[in-house]
Amino acid sequence: MFRYTKKTLTVEIITIIATVILLLPFWILLMGSFKTLPDILNTAAVAPPTHPTIDNFVQLLSPASDSSGNIWAGLLWSAVITAGSILLLVVLGSLAAYAIARSTSRWSRRAFYLFLVAIILPTQLGTLPLYIGARDVGLVGNPWGMILIYTGMLLPLSVFLYANFFRNLGLDYEEAAVIDGANRYQVFWRIVFPLMSPATGTVAILAGLIVWNDFFTSLIFLNGTAYQTLPVVMYSYVGSLVSQWNLIFAVVIVSMIPILAFYAFAQKKFIQGYAGGLKG
Repeated sequence: MFRYTKKTLTVEIITIIATVILLLPFWILLMGSFKTLPDILNTAAVAPPTHPTIDNFVQLLSPASDSSGNIWAGLLWSAVITAGSILLLVVLGSLAAYAIARSTSRWSRRAFYLFLVAIILPTQLGTLPLYIGARDVGLVGNPWGMILIYTGMLLPLSVFLYANFFRNLGLDYEEAAVIDGANRYQVFWRIVFPLMSPATGTVAILAGLIVWNDFFTSLIFLNGTAYQTLPVVMYSYVGSLVSQWNLIFAVVIVSMIPILAFYAFAQKKFIQGYAGGLKG
């Protein structure tokens, strides 16, 4: 029988305090998006807006605004690059992980360790040679090159997540499908891959968050082009003399909406992925 004790009360108080601390930045961001620039400069960050306004969002998203084109273009190319990267990471990562997990040769274990090393090493170490190589083959300054770059950068993470799931999946389904006459291709795409939906959701959300929020790589490879992603567009509102904080807060809110909607859609698979579950 559950008893409400002093220990339970202490845990609840600590949990509430931790939740408030974690939500405080979001509260500041939300309040700032509805403030005017003078209001932001003259009031406390946590204070509600003196005169709430949606002019910041109207200025950003209105067709008549000079900045709206950049925002909509940033949203478009961020979505294209993120979706393309996720698609390649799911396809290539699952195939590579399946080959590694089902192989009994020595190379599979060594290949898995190489992927682990690639996860540990910071990607910034290879930025210069990557840029030179991408420039030489015409992948700099266009979204399709960015999709390939992000796929290469995040493929070790994808393989790592999928491989752990494949190793925990028994061979019963695959052997039964082979007995029924299915070939290797059919076994993977019709039997094995659907069972990996928790891992697919985990890969999609983690990779989507990384690609959508990435600033450094997009700045290096897309700077000065018409294909700048939303983080790079947001940076244009931070000047050396004047920072338009009201617009910055508003555009951050706008940039959060698609990724939060995607997370809400795939959160069940994401939680199952972390829990190690295989059932949808």
